[in-house]
Amino acid sequence: MADPNALAALDVFADGTVTPAQDLELAPAAGAAYRWLHFDMQDTDLAGWMSAHLPPIPASAMMQTETRPRSNVFDEGVLINLRGVNLNAGAAVDDMVSLRMWMTDELLITARFRRLFAIEELREKAEAGQAAPSPAALVTLICEGLTDRIEDVSLRLEDQADGLEDALLDHQALDPTVLAATRRKAIRLRRHIIPSRNAMHVLASPEVPQIGPIESALMRENANRMDRSVEEIVAVGDRLTALADQMDAINANRIGRNSYVLSIVAAIFLPLGFLTGLFGMNVGGLPWTEWKHGFAVVSIVMGVIGLGLYLLFRARKWF
Repeated sequence: MADPNALAALDVFADGTVTPAQDLELAPAAGAAYRWLHFDMQDTDLAGWMSAHLPPIPASAMMQTETRPRSNVFDEGVLINLRGVNLNAGAAVDDMVSLRMWMTDELLITARFRRLFAIEELREKAEAGQAAPSPAALVTLICEGLTDRIEDVSLRLEDQADGLEDALLDHQALDPTVLAATRRKAIRLRRHIIPSRNAMHVLASPEVPQIGPIESALMRENANRMDRSVEEIVAVGDRLTALADQMDAINANRIGRNSYVLSIVAAIFLPLGFLTGLFGMNVGGLPWTEWKHGFAVVSIVMGVIGLGLYLLFRARKWF
């Protein structure tokens, strides 16, 4: 069985320095605090390696094509699935990137399908000799990096909602496609951020023995920040729904008002149309057909009727 090509394989020492791992076994090198293995999920050799090195349930869960954010504690370690916003060039931020992790006291395995900037930043720091002192501390920093970027996206989404509301209050026309796209973004972010928040709350709880009190306190702070981001995104979704309802109401009122005006105009011209149709019949006996003032008299009568109906409708405040 061929080993996968690790994106990073590092033995981390207590002082934060690292050395490249000489193999892809789970045990760290002598004297190292722990080993960090980072993989690309698209590596075809990864599934076999996971099956050979991890317990069956975590190995299967790590390799699932579709995952839901969660944290599950096993006797051998902790399985963590999280989602991060997609900041890759040309990608939509709401097309969130899955991050799978397996953590023990001396090991952290991370795997992703697409590039995650939170992971890349920590890998660069580790290679520069500033690695986290333990797997739990590294997971805490990963969660912090994911939370930072989710907060930025949620704040930008809130600014977009503010702009749409201000435009509607200023009686500016809103593009329905922009509103729909923003609502879709809020829905997709909420779908993955809420379970990610819940997974962080599990990691902050005492039921995870691999996470000490300091990391647990930091994880609680990350979870609380995620709570705030979730509340912002949920509020944005509600505000955008209210905006859509208000736009529908404005359009319905506009259509109703226009229809009402057309109905008034039709009511005024209905008797006039009757008269023109009556005098337009090509039969004998029509009055004033030979009188030179007949057309003027009929026109005056029609004008008086039209003006009278207009004044009647205005007096009744029908428009």
